[in-house]
Amino acid sequence: MQNARVLLVIDLIGVFVFALSGATAAVRQRLDFFGVLVLSFATASAGGILRDLLIGAVPPATIQDWRYLASALLAGTVTFYWHRSIERLHNPVRVFDAVGLGLFAVAGTQKALASGLHPVMAAVLGMLTGIGGGIVRDLLLARVPLVFRPETELYALAALAGSLFVCVGHWLGWPEMPTAIAGAVLCFALRILAMWFDWRLPSAQRDGN
Repeated sequence: MQNARVLLVIDLIGVFVFALSGATAAVRQRLDFFGVLVLSFATASAGGILRDLLIGAVPPATIQDWRYLASALLAGTVTFYWHRSIERLHNPVRVFDAVGLGLFAVAGTQKALASGLHPVMAAVLGMLTGIGGGIVRDLLLARVPLVFRPETELYALAALAGSLFVCVGHWLGWPEMPTAIAGAVLCFALRILAMWFDWRLPSAQRDGN
């Protein structure tokens, strides 16, 4: 019961933050109110839906529980009407995305572990949960997803680091909530440090370049 509450809290916070990321990107593209809400919900729900489908938790929690939809639509509405205040933050899309990345990676890993997956695969699923929303957001805006761009600082690896931390904590029997928070902070910190110091993976080079 306690584990379910922890997952729900992390999930809902992650939904709200990822929805802010999607809605901010939609406002920048001058989408109408409906478009902003659609993009906020798609960004916030894609990772969780992917996670639940892969572990057989159907229907996915995002569709089954009205609070997920309400959280995403609230974030979309707030962004649509107060986007100027949000834009005053430094690079809001990427910061919100980093927060959502950490929260979803942790929630995805914990739910995968609870379903009985091997810790290694639970970490991979946690990473996929984290990057899924950003991929859908960028695809809907007709651009190469952030995680695949050569100029992007560490993204998927930051999510994987947070997921692996949760798996180690699960193996060692650490308390769930502190471990989840620490894993999310680790992912967020790696992502932000990567942006500050321009840490990135090498990209493929064509012959002659």
